[in-house]
Amino acid sequence: MTKITTSFANAVLTKNKQAVHDIHLPSKNVAVYQRDIAPLQSELAQIMTKSIECRANGSAEDVLATLQDFFVQRLPHCPTLLKDVSELFKLFKVTTRAASFRLLLTTISTNMCRKFHTDINDLRLLCTYIGPGTIWLPDEAVDFEALQSKSSAKDVVKNPELVQQVQTGEVIILKGALYPEARPILHRSPIIEEAGINRLLLRIDTNANQNLWM
Repeated sequence: MTKITTSFANAVLTKNKQAVHDIHLPSKNVAVYQRDIAPLQSELAQIMTKSIECRANGSAEDVLATLQDFFVQRLPHCPTLLKDVSELFKLFKVTTRAASFRLLLTTISTNMCRKFHTDINDLRLLCTYIGPGTIWLPDEAVDFEALQSKSSAKDVVKNPELVQQVQTGEVIILKGALYPEARPILHRSPIIEEAGINRLLLRIDTNANQNLWM
């Protein structure tokens, strides 16, 4: 899988977290906040073998309160991780300007969505704290005629060398099929089940539209 090293017409690739707001530009359908999570490694090492599932739903205040309670009860030794998750949630709140949200922080041991697909939502934030990150397609890698004809996921990828993968700890914001007048981003989960790899994934959605995953 190719690490992000260049620019693509449909992507915002940035080391400045405020620049992810450019996801709203008509030409963009994916934003990647490229960052290093080295300060979190000592806490993440302590929870690599734990089974974690934190679900929060409602207003920003409701979500942050649920998150705080979960960490106090289940992960009291991870204040830096709590701060990081909270800051990413606040970033998503400012970016989406939504009033209600769904948050999931969970360990994953299955392949989940292994085929390239688009989401039935408006905007979604993903961050993989442990394990491999989300895989996505720049426009230059997509055969749009095959996509419109509903060909196989393999046929949709016209240039496998351009397939991109978010690095562990980096943040990706995805436009879904319900974002107004947008072409949703094609993406998939990494293959982990066969290798026995676990992931710790943060996923945040707005509550503005029906979501089929939660």
